[in-house]
Amino acid sequence: MNYDVVIVASGKGQRAALGYNKVFYRMKDDKTVLEHAASLFVKDEDCKKIVIVTNPELFDEVFENEKITLTKGGKERKDSVYEGLLRCESEYVLIHDAARPFLDERALQKLKEKVVTARAAVLGKIAVDTVKIIEGDRIVKTIDRNKVFLAETPQAFDRKLLLECYSRCEDIEFTDDVSLAESLGYEVSIVIDEYDNRKLTRQEDFEGI
Repeated sequence: MNYDVVIVASGKGQRAALGYNKVFYRMKDDKTVLEHAASLFVKDEDCKKIVIVTNPELFDEVFENEKITLTKGGKERKDSVYEGLLRCESEYVLIHDAARPFLDERALQKLKEKVVTARAAVLGKIAVDTVKIIEGDRIVKTIDRNKVFLAETPQAFDRKLLLECYSRCEDIEFTDDVSLAESLGYEVSIVIDEYDNRKLTRQEDFEGI
């Protein structure tokens, strides 16, 4: 299968408290978080285009590769994803957070295989902790953790399906692309990620990497 990937790298990352866009943090090997997040797609022959969405003033900070296309981000995350999506051409498209630099090749392969049959699929983990529903400072309900799926990225779609979703999203509130597809009645398949695919968010997440 051929696919393109949109890597969203335009957030401010204020919780990381680095004073600059966290995806340009240099890890122990002197490569940026963004470079690590894109590395599997650079190597994967099935990936035809890597669309990196970030602020124009940071374009010069992005590492060079023949697969890479740069475009500016929008006001909100959904606007940034859409800007990237418009530049994709392959049958399938993956949406990935630039702040996830540890994606495992085996997980990516499972996701690719799933989207070909499902048209929409998401990588993630089943919750291992006890899950509580709260109101204010009170617990009001405990739910079965085996039914709680913690969504990650990449999230994979038939490109035309996701374009249709975005054409109908004006009045829909959604936090990720899978929830947009769900709200419009599309079934989304899950792919269990058994590997480290954590998102770098807070200042302590950058220690030791």
